[in-house]
Amino acid sequence: MPRIPRMVRTDSGQRCVYHVISRTALDGLPFKKREKDELVRVIQRFSMVYAVDVLGFSIMDNHFHLLIEMSPGDTLSDDEVRRRFILLYKKGAEFPEGRIDHFRERFSSLSHYVKDIKQTFSRYYNGKKKRKGTLWGERFKSVIVEKGSTVIHCLAYIDLNAVRAGIVKRPEEYRWCSIGYHVQADNRDGFLSLDFGLAEFGVDDDQRLKQYREYLYHAGAIDKRGKAKISKKVLSEEISDDFELNRIRRFRSRTRYFTDSGIIGSKAFVSETYAVFKDRFFASRERVPKRVKGLDGMYSMKRLPDA
Repeated sequence: MPRIPRMVRTDSGQRCVYHVISRTALDGLPFKKREKDELVRVIQRFSMVYAVDVLGFSIMDNHFHLLIEMSPGDTLSDDEVRRRFILLYKKGAEFPEGRIDHFRERFSSLSHYVKDIKQTFSRYYNGKKKRKGTLWGERFKSVIVEKGSTVIHCLAYIDLNAVRAGIVKRPEEYRWCSIGYHVQADNRDGFLSLDFGLAEFGVDDDQRLKQYREYLYHAGAIDKRGKAKISKKVLSEEISDDFELNRIRRFRSRTRYFTDSGIIGSKAFVSETYAVFKDRFFASRERVPKRVKGLDGMYSMKRLPDA
């Protein structure tokens, strides 16, 4: 039976939101902390290359979700195509001017974007596990999502994966999802869009995270047969805090740095200690201490799973 053609918007100048889901072909729950960290890095890398805004994501033990807004090729100038080519092939690569239209189309292609993510992660996983063969199951699924309230619903569905699975009590406690990345990493490097589906309703930038969390917690507290949920106690605590991330809550979200960092402390301490153990970090460029937002004066250097 022939495969059904994927539904992809190709309208000139029209951006489109897609919910992407892909599952591994392996049995069990093969993705552990290190694999999830690496898959997030791979998604980050190709999201800089392709004409996408990442609205949300969730990396689970045997599958992942992505919510992205993709721009059509005709929105990319020639210089922008060249810049993305360099990001893909690294500095020094000579851009083939005769293929500029080819790369303009590629960098706005949903299929190429997901293919690069999955193939790159497959090479990492197979090399690490010393295995060969297929890592992913059937081709990825994609759903076209209407902007506005539908995006909010879909984003919440993605961010609540770990709650429904009973892994965490609060969605932002799971660091391999978009709400976790917003809260725990303070959306480092601007990886995620700050839209939250609320831009359509004229909500100010500084209010979107709060309003999204309010919706997320109420949605997560709804009873679903056979699924874990956000408890009434946790929801009540959030309501009493007016869904603001106060200092204590932010501190709790940052405590993982005490267990996952290679080095943690003042900026000077991290820099000095890094110099001693520099050869153990396997970095292609000089590393610099990263400020741990929410913990004044504290910096960290590269999480242990990365080393």
